[in-house]
Amino acid sequence: MNELTRTLILIKPDGYSRGLTGTILQRIEAKGYTLKALSVVNASEEQLASHYAEHVNKPFYPGVRDYMMSGPIVAVIVEGYRVIEGMRSIMGATDPTTAAPGSIRGDLACASSDDTIRNLIHGSDSLESATREIAIWFPELA
Repeated sequence: MNELTRTLILIKPDGYSRGLTGTILQRIEAKGYTLKALSVVNASEEQLASHYAEHVNKPFYPGVRDYMMSGPIVAVIVEGYRVIEGMRSIMGATDPTTAAPGSIRGDLACASSDDTIRNLIHGSDSLESATREIAIWFPELA
């Protein structure tokens, strides 16, 4: 695919509260991607229910919702060639304990004492997800 694509990145409340927003954004830009839109938001229950629609009825969802509502989130539209695949690589594995060194999660995230995975960052996993998620967080740009 030789065309520019967009993806949604969320810097989660732990990334924002720990002052890692600039570090994470710098890594994204250093990879060669462009920040097309950025917003600091307090997520609503409705946004989160839409974003995590496939998980709303699962037993772990209330913890995810509470975590994502625990502080500001930085929502970012990132653009570049193969950006979804590239962002998934630089973010690292979901579990911060096993995420590879050199990745955002591997270098900056850490395990927590509860069952909520506090891993600093979310990135869309496909073009379809990116389109749907951008519409949730940036409806004016969808």
